[in-house]
Amino acid sequence: MKRNKNRHNWLKIITTVFLLLILGITVYNLYPEPRLPKNAVVDKLVVYKSKRILSAYAQGKLLKSYRISLGGEPIGAKKIEGDLKTPEGLYYINDKNQYSGYHKNLGISYPNDQNIAYARSLGKTAGGDIKIHGLRNGMGFIGKLQRWTDWTFGCMALTNTEIDELYQAVPIGTPIAINP
Repeated sequence: MKRNKNRHNWLKIITTVFLLLILGITVYNLYPEPRLPKNAVVDKLVVYKSKRILSAYAQGKLLKSYRISLGGEPIGAKKIEGDLKTPEGLYYINDKNQYSGYHKNLGISYPNDQNIAYARSLGKTAGGDIKIHGLRNGMGFIGKLQRWTDWTFGCMALTNTEIDELYQAVPIGTPIAINP
């Protein structure tokens, strides 16, 4: 009888901890974060890959920083197609796509001439199609939980709400510095 009571108590404790964990994850995912100022126009983006941070600036003033997910092999600069690395260097926003397979995206001007030449010297291609994007269409419910792992093929991923506000505030031609 005592053994069943102990087992029942442990089951109650495990169930309670599990439910509190689910509640905590739900609150984290749904809790609203500060937004960009209304009508903001971003004139520079800076990424720190090691910190998983993308910062948006206007006239030298930090407007907002975002937690991002990177390519599946985030350490080091992108060298060739398929290496799952996010590029490093100075680029610019060269495209905006509101009909992306990943909610919306901002295109990055990778590869540049140096990236192409280096990949060719290895007998490879540099790759391309590097974006700042939201979550895969139909997966938006994942929200901020996507930040818990590096899962892209070399892009920088945000929540859908975050890419929505950057999509509005970042014009084509905006420089982006991607740092290690």
